[in-house]
Amino acid sequence: MKKLLLLCTASVIALWSMAVGVTSENDKPVKGKHVEISFDYIKKQGPGSNQYAVWIENEKNEVVKTLFVTSFTTKGRVREGQPIKRGYTYRPACVPTWVTNAKAADMTDTELDAFTGATPKESGKQTFIWDFTDSEGKKVAKGNYKVCVEATLKNEYKLLYVGTLSTKDKAGAIDMKETVTGYDEAYAGMIKDVKATVRK
Repeated sequence: MKKLLLLCTASVIALWSMAVGVTSENDKPVKGKHVEISFDYIKKQGPGSNQYAVWIENEKNEVVKTLFVTSFTTKGRVREGQPIKRGYTYRPACVPTWVTNAKAADMTDTELDAFTGATPKESGKQTFIWDFTDSEGKKVAKGNYKVCVEATLKNEYKLLYVGTLSTKDKAGAIDMKETVTGYDEAYAGMIKDVKATVRK
């Protein structure tokens, strides 16, 4: 009976983790100073929507580490009899800031796979962790960095949130500034309540 109870409890925890959008880095225990990035995701219907990316840049707008990108952007949609093409190549509105700054066109499929994940099938809170390391897992140099969250809500309608922090910052909230492009009321609210917090 105890074994059955433990199994059920573990299953519930696993399902909850999927529901809140726990990502690969978050599957590991978080130790030491880190940045927690989160937002509420509301799934929308139709093509050209539900794409987002979360990444870290340095002061030169160079991508230090990508934490997550939805799979259509990097893998496209496989159709019978057609060659596989990355989504951003035929839908350039897919998180274009990340595509440009990360130099996605220069990345191999293996490199993209390291941070690509499926678009959530259900609405819910999405949470991501940056542990002050770069794409190779090395600690970043002291200085200022930017937390970036970009979402393509529908075709040209996109949101970009950027917040600046220093490696010297103490625990506390990061001010995330929003830029809106191509507003479409029908798709408003795909992501909201975007937050970034330095934690220790």
